[in-house]
Amino acid sequence: MKIHIRHATTYHYDNPGSHLVQRLYLTPQDTPSQSVLDWTIEAPGIEGALEYVDAFGNVAHVTTPPIDLTEVTVIAAGTVRTTDTAGVTGHDFGSVPIQAYLASTPATEANAAIKVLADGHSHLSGIDQLHSLSAAVLDKVAYVIGATNEHTSAADAVRDGKGVCQDHAHVFISAARLLGVPARYVSGYMVVGENEFAEASHAWAEAYVASLGWVGFDVSNQVSPDERYVRVATGMDVSGATPAKGVRRGLSTGSETMDVEVLVERVAEQ
Repeated sequence: MKIHIRHATTYHYDNPGSHLVQRLYLTPQDTPSQSVLDWTIEAPGIEGALEYVDAFGNVAHVTTPPIDLTEVTVIAAGTVRTTDTAGVTGHDFGSVPIQAYLASTPATEANAAIKVLADGHSHLSGIDQLHSLSAAVLDKVAYVIGATNEHTSAADAVRDGKGVCQDHAHVFISAARLLGVPARYVSGYMVVGENEFAEASHAWAEAYVASLGWVGFDVSNQVSPDERYVRVATGMDVSGATPAKGVRRGLSTGSETMDVEVLVERVAEQ
């Protein structure tokens, strides 16, 4: 499938700042399931951005936009050709040891309910265990748009019984790690409909299966990522794969608002 993506984020500030630094994880890479045909990022200061590949294999850009702006717009756009690999992305990208993905983080720290969830799948193994776990997470945490925010942890989502794709990924990762399965967070995009705008980028989890490598599990949609998905960044949790993150300083804090518009659409082959 050929997919075109346009991800626009605009930050509005009451007052211009004295210093602004942004880290962008907005660049997909070639993987067994996707080939990047073209890709650009438009943002203030992008021409002089520091570009590097981090330990997780993500392409990062660090920009320092002009300090006199009260509005900053970042647009990532391009075309990616995808294939269905049943969610299998293979034996890693980056230099982080596999066993490191067993470590807990504040966003994925397990509570008693997650431990019970994991224990209920300890009699299974391999792919069967992970698919069963994915279904159980969705049963435990209903998909409710707007129910949580970027600071919601896996424990919070299970306690409240509702969340979005970010929360589903965190709960799955937390339980998988308790079962001794290395797991990580993935940010990216998914085709949801013709000319249909999404409120944000998508997220899912990947678990490491020795015979296959990393395998994706989209708990919210109960599938392993297929040709509709484009993966961009991975991390221990959402904090390591957020599309855009920044630090701003100014003489007056004022207020900040953000508008996000994401269009992911299938493109007809010529």
